[in-house]
Amino acid sequence: MRTPVIAGNWKMYKSAHEARAFVDELGSLIGEIRHREVVICAPFVALPAAVSAARGSNVEIGAQDVFWMKEGAFTGEVSGPMLTAIGCRWVIIGHSERRQYFCETDENVFKKTVAAIESGLKPIVCIGEKLSEREAGHEERVLGEQFQRGLAGLTPDQFARVTIAYEPVWAIGTGRNATPEIASHAHKFIRTQVKARFGAPCAEECRILYGGSVKSDNASMMLAQDDIDGLLVGSASLEAKCFAQIVDA
Repeated sequence: MRTPVIAGNWKMYKSAHEARAFVDELGSLIGEIRHREVVICAPFVALPAAVSAARGSNVEIGAQDVFWMKEGAFTGEVSGPMLTAIGCRWVIIGHSERRQYFCETDENVFKKTVAAIESGLKPIVCIGEKLSEREAGHEERVLGEQFQRGLAGLTPDQFARVTIAYEPVWAIGTGRNATPEIASHAHKFIRTQVKARFGAPCAEECRILYGGSVKSDNASMMLAQDDIDGLLVGSASLEAKCFAQIVDA
């Protein structure tokens, strides 16, 4: 049985003060919930406050990006050891907004994933197709290429630490979301890629999350699908009660 992961991606929202208040409230709302991993991925400046507030709760904290070098003259970047030193456990890598606005490539995703693993972080690696690619019937080709370039080069031991997030770009922040059937088909395809590269046992253990306009009213439908092992939640993770409802789903 794969343990579900419910991860919130705050993007560029919440100050340190707001992060502390949110995590305090969320911890009290989901204190009795077990058998799933709950993650909040906060902006860099809010991470220390979020980590402090999460101590003693069943909430874990992650970052939204990481650089692939441990240190050096890389102005504005943050390394894996810096994140683990403040108590981060997780990190999102390759989110579609990083790909769109900051020219993130699959090759960069691979290097960041290796760096995260070597630093002791658990990476949530995002893949997903654009609307034009889906309409052209190329979604499987795109997902396959992103997997091959961004993940297939890992060793089996490295890959065992990875959680994949399928996020159809056309459903992120648009109010549109994939149907459970569309999402399930994509997740099954991704799992076949994992099986082909890393073997059946690894494919069975790999957790694949769905991300794309996830709300409390569609979370249960998504989680009911056999190959969907959790959710990567955007705007609906900004309000503690709403996010707690999704965790409870």
